[in-house]
This record gives sequence, structure tokens and C-alpha cells, in this order.
Amino acid sequence: MLASVGQKVGTRAKIETYTEVVLKKGGEKKHRPDGLIVVRTGGRTWSALVEAKVGNSDLTPEQVESYLELARLNGIDALITLSNQFTSLPTHHPIALSSASRKKAEAYHWSWKYVVTQASLLISNEQVSDADQRIILNEMNRFLTHPSAGVKSFDQMPAAWSELVARVQAGGKISASASETKEVIGAWHQELRDLSLILSRQLSIDVDTYISRAHASDPAARLKASIGDFAANESLDASLIVPDAAAPIDICCDLKKRTISVAMRLKAPADRKSTKARVSWIVRQLGKADAANLHLRLHWPGRSAHTQYPLGVLRDENTVVGADRVGLVPHSFEIILVRDIGGRFGQRKNFISELESAVPQFYEQVGQHVRGWVAPAPRIKEAAPSTIEDIEDLAESIAEHRDALG
Repeated sequence: MLASVGQKVGTRAKIETYTEVVLKKGGEKKHRPDGLIVVRTGGRTWSALVEAKVGNSDLTPEQVESYLELARLNGIDALITLSNQFTSLPTHHPIALSSASRKKAEAYHWSWKYVVTQASLLISNEQVSDADQRIILNEMNRFLTHPSAGVKSFDQMPAAWSELVARVQAGGKISASASETKEVIGAWHQELRDLSLILSRQLSIDVDTYISRAHASDPAARLKASIGDFAANESLDASLIVPDAAAPIDICCDLKKRTISVAMRLKAPADRKSTKARVSWIVRQLGKADAANLHLRLHWPGRSAHTQYPLGVLRDENTVVGADRVGLVPHSFEIILVRDIGGRFGQRKNFISELESAVPQFYEQVGQHVRGWVAPAPRIKEAAPSTIEDIEDLAESIAEHRDALG
């Protein structure tokens, strides 16, 4: 967790933690942080104030900026906040802070679900060898997952969501400059983080939302780009990265169609020359998948439009695929789960519950079974004569061998 805020903690590092902290400077103010972390590595010391909120209590700009000022006054390097608010990365703070405040100290954020996920991964992967620490970690995790602890998932879109969906359904447009559009995209980013944490706990491995390098270092640029895409496409789109999976998990929530689509795209095997052989290669990998709502999209060379078939149809050996694409073979496949949820799409809580059901279902049915095609390793060929001298030597050798045989 400290690595997520830029601190590499080795075996020689010493971590000190304090609660009910009284600061020498500025401590007379009404805002007092919940804790302090001090990391000492050799001659280097790094410190961070900690402020936590639970339940429906959210952080406020006034409070966060006050703590950053306290950090500056007392020579503390950073502020780490915890709440049920989600951010894409610990470096992306849920509170919009002024540039002046950010210069006072570094500001980081962990959601409580992130803390729960990290604890769960340590426990399930048996990464804590000390018996006492393992017991304490289990008890902490048990406490944080109890309803009374006030730790919550992201469970509903904002009120503006229903209005935007209804507007698109009526033929209206999404305004990139409207405050409700920014609010919806902010919620979408939170939900993606929660969704990645859900998959992380289910798979016992860190699952991340794909964020470009430029957007990882500039959350404002990511927000602006996402708003522009949302207004132009009338859909919410994202990709989740599961380590060692065949491909990213692509998500598309289409406001006009009121569908949730989850997909993976794989390169077709180049060593299979016919369309039938290539399709059979991917269909065999989906032998355990429930065909309901699953489709296979074939992408063809050049400007040929893609074609799409229900998985159940492709399992029928008599199905003829690509008959209208003479001389062409598909270069890639998309396996797609499509859920048409109708009126539930515009309902703030039902939309989230449908999404958090569809993505794990797709991974269970498809993602954990399919493997990408890998070209076979090249084989060593017998050296062929390449010069006149080589040819003459070979001819002489053959003649000698023939003479020896009589």
C-alpha cells in the first residue's frame, strides 16, 4: 500500500504509526488528523498525515486543504485520506484541490474497499508468514467487512444518470459541458475502480482499469477525455486488465440500446488457413461456456465489415461461416456477452448491480478459459548449398559414395 503512494519499503525500513496526533504547529485549529505514518529508511524519513471517513461521511475540500496546510507547517510530506469514495489511482484524489494546496504536500487517497482488497489478497495468497500478524490481519479484515464498520461499495449512479439515459432514449444529446455529464463520468470512474477491486478479490490477484500513461499522471485530462467520448459515443467504455488473461476485458454500456456488453478480442491463429479451422479453434475453447447471450464477432481483412454469430449457432458443425467472403479468412475474433436490461439500465442501483454481475459472469464463462494464439517456434532447416564451391563439393561427395557402392 505504501508503494502505491511512491514509497518503497524494504526489510530495513522502519514504519511507525500514531493515532490521536497533536501537532506542534497549527494544532489549535478545529481540524485534527486521525493519524500519522512515519517511514524511516537509512538516513531518509518520509511522513504522512492520515484522515479517515466511514459510512456516508465524505471528505470536504475545506478539511483536506486544512490538513495539507498542517502538513506544510509541520514539515510532513503527504496526506493520505480514506473514505468510501473511489479513485482510479491513489494519486487521483476525489476532492478537487487547488494548485496552491497541492504544493503544500502530496495528497493521496485510499478507498476502504482498497484496504479490504489488499488485506484479502495477503490472506488468500498466504503472503503473511508471521502467525500473530496473520491473526491480526484476519481480525481486521473481519471487522472491516462487517456491516457495522461502515465500509461500503459503490452501489449507485448519481441522480443525473436516470435523466441522461431518458434524454438519449428520447433522441436528445449529451452535453460535454453540462455539470451532470461530469458528475456521471466521475461516478463511472468510481464504479470502474470498485469493479476492479471486486474482481481482484474474486481472483486473488490485482485487477486494474486500463489508464493511459498520460491520464495516469493527469486525472483532469482523463476526466475531460472521458466526458468527450461519452458525449460523442453515447456510451460508457472501459477496459480491465487481468494479469495473464488472453486479452483485456472490454466493457461498453450503450445508453441508446440500453445494453451492457463485455468482450475480449483475440488474434486468429495464423497457422490455420481456412475460416472453418479458425472458427473451430475459438469455438472449442468456449466448450464450457453457456451459449446464452454469447456471440462471436469475426473481423475480416481490408474494408470488409465484421460478421457476428450466436455461439450456439457456431457450435452446429453444419453452420457455414464466411461463404460470402471468398478468398478471405478472419484475422481476429471478439467474444461478446450482451445483456439487454431495458428499463433497469436507467435505474441508478440496478445499472450497477447488472454491471457487477455481467463482468464476473463473462470472466467465469469466457475469460478464464480462452488462450491467445502463439506462433510456433521456428524449426532449424538443413543447410542447402549456397555457393558454386558447395555444389561442386556435394557433387564430388555423391560421386565418391556411388563409386564406393560399386
